[in-house]
Amino acid sequence: MSKEHTKAPAPAQTNDPAVATSPRAEIDAFLDQVRELGPAVSAGRRGRLIFCLDATMSRQPTWDTACRLQADMFREAAAIGGLDIQLVYYRGIGECRASPWVSDAGRLASLMTRIDCRGGHTQIRKVLGHAHRETEAEKVQALVFVGDAMEEALDDLCAAAGELGLRGVPAFMFQEGHDHVTEQAFREVARLTRGAYCRFDTGAAHELGELLRAVAAYAAGGVKALSDLSARRSAGATLLLKQLS
Repeated sequence: MSKEHTKAPAPAQTNDPAVATSPRAEIDAFLDQVRELGPAVSAGRRGRLIFCLDATMSRQPTWDTACRLQADMFREAAAIGGLDIQLVYYRGIGECRASPWVSDAGRLASLMTRIDCRGGHTQIRKVLGHAHRETEAEKVQALVFVGDAMEEALDDLCAAAGELGLRGVPAFMFQEGHDHVTEQAFREVARLTRGAYCRFDTGAAHELGELLRAVAAYAAGGVKALSDLSARRSAGATLLLKQLS
């Protein structure tokens, strides 16, 4: 762990209404946070979504499951159309890479299968800075982040998140596991960007997949795309649609 936060921030209090007590409640709380978001895309324009993965060694035990869920999201985006995705991941000692923007989600799913986890510290601030630069060049509708740790100075992370929020890019922060320092950091990034936070674990893998597909649908085509996904009996899309209607 980095020494930058020897004094760990206090965990969220249990009387905070945003803190859920079960996987299903976590997901409902996540969807509730999304209700304040405005339209994802302007008419006639393609959506752009940055999808970022923590590929450090702590995620190795669940990496295969995560890759499958994320590949499902890419396939959903391909079925909807109108969405360009950029894959970003970090691992090792300072390695942080971004793919080109592509509309062929199958290419990104294939790329993910070639990524292996390597030991190293988190680089979330670098990811937020990258998203800021990308949306300055051309509007980005959303940033999706999946990770299990935060090993950076929280104030620096919040400053980067605030800058991204000023650009109107919501961050959807998905936390694997129950680390309290990570939870507080992810919640704060989501708050500062007007995004949303959700925790998941192995038992909530199916629900995470639903939410990832719903976020992709929303970024690509707004409420109409969510309606179409909901009609195919996606619980995640149905719940998200209720909050956006």
